[in-house]
Amino acid sequence: MIATLPDRLQDRGWRITPQRRSVIQALDGDHVHLSAEQVHAAARRIVPEVSLATVYNTLNELIAMGEISEIRLADGTTRYDPKIGPDHHHLLCEGCGLTYDVEPRGVEGLSLPPVQRYGMTIESVEVVFRGRCSNCAEHG
Repeated sequence: MIATLPDRLQDRGWRITPQRRSVIQALDGDHVHLSAEQVHAAARRIVPEVSLATVYNTLNELIAMGEISEIRLADGTTRYDPKIGPDHHHLLCEGCGLTYDVEPRGVEGLSLPPVQRYGMTIESVEVVFRGRCSNCAEHG
């Protein structure tokens, strides 16, 4: 079982200010895939003075540390996901952006043949299943 984001950061000894804690708390939970603006709104409910710049700085630092991942949507927006792991993939509605964490069968062994690696060492694989949720399919 993978530890939660707050536990992982505490284990790393990462300095957690009240502003950073509010961002971390905004990202806490299952199937959390928020935009930076949504993280900011949630963080402000905890620490009203947290700025959008602080939210972006914290998100970028967490991405650089490998503690959260970015999900880029077809409309150009980005969502942030605190769940990480080798078998962590996404199901994404192209209409409304609804996103779920999924663990498809058979993906664990997904790899590239050496000739297609172009000398790179593979560190992770990201699979995004794209489609339309029932609401978007029905309305549009």
